[in-house]
Amino acid sequence: MGRASRASGRRRRPDPRGAAPRLRRREAGSPWHRHAGVRPPRTGHVPDRRIAVPDAPQVRRYLDNAATTWPKPDDVITAWLHAARDIGATAGRASYADALAADAIRDDARRAAARMLGGVDPRRVAFPAGGTLALNIALHGLLQPGDHVIATAADHNAVLRPLDALRAAGTIELSIVPCGALGHVDPAAIAAAWRPTTRLVTCTHASNVTGAVQDTAAIAGIVHDRGGLFLLDAAQSLGQVPCTAPGWHADAVAAPCHKWLLGVGGPGLLWVREGLEVTPLVRGGTGSSSESLRMPDAFTERMEAGTADVPALGAFVAAITWIEARSVAVVGDGCRMLATAAASRLAEVRGVRVLASAGAPIVSITVEGYEPADVAVVLEQAAGVQVRSGLHCAALVHGHLGTAGSGTVRASFGPFNTPADVDALVTTVEGIVGG
Repeated sequence: MGRASRASGRRRRPDPRGAAPRLRRREAGSPWHRHAGVRPPRTGHVPDRRIAVPDAPQVRRYLDNAATTWPKPDDVITAWLHAARDIGATAGRASYADALAADAIRDDARRAAARMLGGVDPRRVAFPAGGTLALNIALHGLLQPGDHVIATAADHNAVLRPLDALRAAGTIELSIVPCGALGHVDPAAIAAAWRPTTRLVTCTHASNVTGAVQDTAAIAGIVHDRGGLFLLDAAQSLGQVPCTAPGWHADAVAAPCHKWLLGVGGPGLLWVREGLEVTPLVRGGTGSSSESLRMPDAFTERMEAGTADVPALGAFVAAITWIEARSVAVVGDGCRMLATAAASRLAEVRGVRVLASAGAPIVSITVEGYEPADVAVVLEQAAGVQVRSGLHCAALVHGHLGTAGSGTVRASFGPFNTPADVDALVTTVEGIVGG
């Protein structure tokens, strides 16, 4: 019911009499270059469109798994509670029994992450405080003044904003290559953008707007043939797209633990291949080499200043155990099956444009004449369907999708969604355009 609109920042209150929320139609020809959720001025009368909305739905149909997966497997919550309630100690700081138990949890988490990344060295896996910090550590730690970086229009702001700040400071030069109509990046565009000073290529593995999965082997081949480095943002792939080569051929991979890896909020992970040194972005206590004011030499200690989130790492281990009991392929294919069904049915609805590539289980749509934020509100109030609307922190890709300005309505399907969730989504969208 009437939750805050993330795009507009204003809270919508449901009519206490149960009346349907009003859907604003966009003016024909109105500009799309405004920020997400800022609606164009209404220059003439446009009739309100309404659909019949029943009493508040009793079922929560969560379709925002690209933001964070929900619900979590029961074992994940149990593991989090065990570490928080029964262990309660800090990793890497002491030698009493519970502190050693905390150490063991963190070590298990490194091994679990290494398996998910195709069998990389767990000693090269660190757990910064979130996927965004992991990307920032890699970008700031690998780049040097004068370097040229190639990014893509499909990338998330977790990559593009740090790079733009480095560019604005005069530290690096930045090229952003375009993507296709569904978010795919042509590896040839990366080759064409290459310069003698190019050091790093970074791209998102799977688009968080369309689900488009990039050809990492082809990109890595271009980068490595020219002596560059390849950083992969695996936020929307790790845990539901099988890793067929160590690190998907990249030199470094970053991801959050709470998305398709099914962990809880808190840590991200960063893997950097052996032989590639990263300058620490955050410095502080590590529990080792305390006599020195310099960070330790070991990769994990250099990357993990401060206190580890042991309960979240315990939850992460349980999450990977849950995935591995089924396999990444089985979990991912189940999610993609639902997304494909939703995309196919929505494509048949009058006035609905579907933007989905069948790579990651993500389906974006626009509904002709209606703001994405308003469509999202009706989906929840009418059927309990929870989706995200707007630009999804990836503004540049929308310029190639034809959705710049208001963005899209995004549904993303997780391992606990069912065909009934697809039915509710499609039926409610049909009601909007037919109301």
